[in-house]
Order: sequence, then structure tokens, then C-alpha cells
Amino acid sequence: MFGRLCISLTLAAGVVAGPNFAQGVGDADKGAEIFKKCSGCHQVGVGASDKVGPHLNGIFGSPAAAHEGYRYSKSMTRAGDDGLIWTAETLDAYLENPRALVSKTRMSFRGLKDPADRADVLAYLRRFSDDPANIPEAEPTAIGTDHDLDPEILALVGDAEYGEYLASECLTCHRADGAAEGIPSITLWETEDFVIAMHAYKRKLRPHPVMQMMAGRLNDEEIAALAAYFKDLD
Repeated sequence: MFGRLCISLTLAAGVVAGPNFAQGVGDADKGAEIFKKCSGCHQVGVGASDKVGPHLNGIFGSPAAAHEGYRYSKSMTRAGDDGLIWTAETLDAYLENPRALVSKTRMSFRGLKDPADRADVLAYLRRFSDDPANIPEAEPTAIGTDHDLDPEILALVGDAEYGEYLASECLTCHRADGAAEGIPSITLWETEDFVIAMHAYKRKLRPHPVMQMMAGRLNDEEIAALAAYFKDLD
């Protein structure tokens, strides 16, 4: 239990200490050069295979120690069991100091101390996850949007039953079970995050044209209703 608690606390600390990814992403081309430091153990891209470390295709959004066929350390397996998901924030923390996030990991790399270098490497690795150009709201490419949304809109309490009625169109693309197979999950979002994201599409601050069209059809109450429905859809 103590070990599990330590992992959870370390993870939380790493996330809090990580950079604000809302500020942007790194330079993938520079990241490719920096990644050469990692290539002795990890491969990524077409034909990548496991070496000393697992290949890193599709790393964003995947649970820790979930890559089949690779033998992970006990500590990494335990981190996966504790719910560690590789997001931009957790990967950043791991790249900065692997053993600060997952104690006793077999990864002996001392870490990249420069936040810009880490951002560049993550931008490079994103190329090998779900298509970031077409899925801007996916975890690998989630670019936070500073917002000036009216507090009255955020304060709306949505009707989840009405949201269920409205959700049928959303579920033609998104999965009700929360799976994200090429199209990101929209279940279990915090209500505020969901509302902010949808209004960002309405205002064309987020670039996905289909989502802009879908959000543009919805009024404030309907967005709140969808947020209420998807928040608890498990």
C-alpha cells in the first residue's frame, strides 16, 4: 500500500511541477535530433520494435506497462496498475527524471533537464501516436485554451437526460464506453473542461472543422446538457 501511495504522490507532484502545455508544443524536428540520445534503447516509427526498452509508437494516451510482449520492471507494472497514463504531463515528468516518477524503473537515463528539449522530444513522439493534425482534442495534442468564457455559461447546470437525447449524434464518432480508437474519448470529462472545449469550437479557437460545425449548432443549455451526460457516462 505504501508503495502504491508513493507512486500516486510522486505522479501528482510530477504533474504539478510539469510545464504548462497550454502554452504550446515543441519543435518535432529538433525533437528528432534529441531523440537520438534515446535510440539506443527505444525505437519509434515505421518498423519500430522493442529493444532494451519498448518501442514508443502510440505512447500518448496509453497506460504504463501496457505494451504487449514487452517485459516491464515490477515498478513500472505497479505504476500501470496504479493508473499511470502516459500523457504530455506524465511523459514530461518521466523524461525529466525517470526515477522520480517511477522508482526503480530499469530506465537508467538521467533525464532531460531542459523543458524545451523535453517539449521537442514529446512533439516528435506525437507524430507516432493518433494523428495529431486531425484530432486536436486528443490527449497527445490537447492544447489548452485560455478562455474568457462568461462565468454564467460555466455556471449552467445541464440536464443529463436531455444530454443523453442530444448525444446520439456525438456517438456516431465517439465511443460510449470511453474507448479512444483514433477518435478521442469524451466521457468522464470534468463539466467545465467539456463546456470550455465546446465553446472554443463554437468560437473557432479550436481548429477541427467538424467539431466547429457540431458545436456551432448547440446553444449554451445544450452544451451544458451534453457535459452533464458525458461526465458520468462510464
